[in-house]
Order: sequence, then structure tokens, then C-alpha cells
Amino acid sequence: MSAPHLSERFIHLGLGAKAVEEPPFAGMEWYAAYGARHAADGAEGRLVSQYTFTESWTAWEMHPAGDEVVICTHGAMALVQEFAGGQVVTTPLVAGEYAINPPGVWHTADVPDSATAIFITAGEGTQHRPR
Repeated sequence: MSAPHLSERFIHLGLGAKAVEEPPFAGMEWYAAYGARHAADGAEGRLVSQYTFTESWTAWEMHPAGDEVVICTHGAMALVQEFAGGQVVTTPLVAGEYAINPPGVWHTADVPDSATAIFITAGEGTQHRPR
């Protein structure tokens, strides 16, 4: 039996210190089903996911319910955060480095070549907007 790969099967960290293996990721519609499966955990639930990027993000996102941890595990990326009042902060990340997106901070990423990152996200109420 082989172990699941985080880029294909995310993990939900829930109430009572539970870790739940999620069904295979199948595109953006997957998130709505995830929210329904774990709605009872509210803002305390966390999604652990991994993505590999070969280009900069085309959208901004924001998580109002809690912090998001972004851990670069391979390559390089620049996390771009837009704070209340319009201040924009760019944080370069290479493998082994991390950044935290505070609640309510819009963020996106620039990826010059390729980067893989793990995200630990308080996803309740997540919003998106075009970049």
C-alpha cells in the first residue's frame, strides 16, 4: 500500500485534533464539497494542501476566518500581500521558508519559474478577485 501524495489528497485538520484524509482533489468545485463536509468545524478547521506552480497566479484570494501558512518546499516564489489601507508587501520565498497571510489580507503569488508550496488554510469564507 502506498502513502497518499499531498498534492492529490489534501488533509483536513479539525476539532478534537483530528486529521482527516480528503477525497482526491478534482478542481475548484472540490472546495464547495470540502466546506460542506467540515462545516461543523467552523473557523477552527484547517485545510492542508500542496500545489506546484509554473506561472504567477492570475487571481487574489483572502481568508477572513484565520491565518494561512504558506511553506515553500521547492523552487522560488514571491508572496504578494495587500493589507488594509493599500500597503503591498512582497516576500520572496525559497525552499524551506514560509510566510503567514493574516486574516483579511488579500494575497497572490509571483512565480518566476517553478515553485511547490504547502498551504495550511483557515478556508471558511475564502474570497477571490481577479488580479
